[in-house]
Amino acid sequence: MVSIEEAKKIVGSFVVDDLLKDNMILGIGSGSTIIPAVAKIAEKVSQSNLKVKCVPTSFQARQLILSNNLPLYDLETCPKIDLTIDGADEVETKTKFCIKGGGGCLLQEKIVASASTQLAIICDYTKMSKQLGENWKKGIPIEVIPMSYVVVKNKIESKFGGQANLRMAKAKAGPLVTDNGNFILDWVAPYNQDSATQWDQINQSLMMIPGLVETGLFIEMVDFVYYADRLGAVHKI
Repeated sequence: MVSIEEAKKIVGSFVVDDLLKDNMILGIGSGSTIIPAVAKIAEKVSQSNLKVKCVPTSFQARQLILSNNLPLYDLETCPKIDLTIDGADEVETKTKFCIKGGGGCLLQEKIVASASTQLAIICDYTKMSKQLGENWKKGIPIEVIPMSYVVVKNKIESKFGGQANLRMAKAKAGPLVTDNGNFILDWVAPYNQDSATQWDQINQSLMMIPGLVETGLFIEMVDFVYYADRLGAVHKI
């Protein structure tokens, strides 16, 4: 059995070997799973003399691109992206619906993904589930305008149930502040393992709430999911 860290390295290397081509514009995602993938991109660029342009989904992704000496671009210069590689907090196997935003970068991740011809999600075996909410218990991240967080919280809880908790920062007093200057609510939704939740409809309803900027539900956006299982074999769905 391989460790989770080993699984991340294996799947990160695999997806780059499988999808990276010369002259690609790449969206670079956020989170720990992306780190070995970006290192592999840098290695292939150097060894094979490939040309790529990299667009980050967060401040962390920007620093990752720079630290690997890859060319840094943005959506103004590259509004059409060939491929984005990103991680996820949970992936529903049948639909490829995802929960993202555990690291606080969901809004920019979704914008870059929407500009991409292909979105590839990479993860380890702990992130795969039969239904969203089965494994990820911290709640669906929801980015909100700071002045609206109580109003949005109350609307979510009254309409859908569960609890929408304001995410607090770990290294400072007060709420976590995103790269966009917003707050995050983590909505712990009611979960019923015996019935499929209509996440597409719920996502649309959530997006109608004034003050709610974006959700961490990635619905019908993912083209490929690559995950490494407990033995280190990579599966593509």
